[in-house]
Amino acid sequence: MNLGLNSDEVRLVDYTPEWNDEFIRVKNKLLESITLDENRIQHIGSTAIKGMAAKPIIDILVGVDDLNRVDKALFKDFSKSGFLRLKVERPGEIVLAKFTDDTYKVKTHYIHLVEYQKKLWNNLIFFKNYLNSDEAARKHYLEIKLEYLKISSTGVNDYTDFKEEFVKEILKKRKG
Repeated sequence: MNLGLNSDEVRLVDYTPEWNDEFIRVKNKLLESITLDENRIQHIGSTAIKGMAAKPIIDILVGVDDLNRVDKALFKDFSKSGFLRLKVERPGEIVLAKFTDDTYKVKTHYIHLVEYQKKLWNNLIFFKNYLNSDEAARKHYLEIKLEYLKISSTGVNDYTDFKEEFVKEILKKRKG
């Protein structure tokens, strides 16, 4: 399994069950250094969707009680597992990444730190579970991803925006 993308690169690779194995390995390593319940660490993103081609980066969802009360000690604990906080501004989310080496050019993992069982947490879990349970939705999502790659192999933000309408349609199916 070869993980990692340069900063603005967009590339898909075929699904491999090794992604889930890697998630479990990293989750267990995180649990050695942070004091969070294991159910607050979840595998999300396309690498968590069985059979889905994905960018070769493992997305990990970590739930905390209050983002405004996250202390420096937690970031220090994440750094013990190789994760560094990024200067990414996203509402309701703090993003950390793990890199292949100390040049910090190739990211292999993301942590999406959000408030546990609040709207963003619930949406991310719902989206993953919905696509894992609906083959037609999975196929449509893959078609959208491939359509973007016909246009460009860079522009992570543009890639995310390109998929946004589909994601919103799926989230409308969520009750509550």
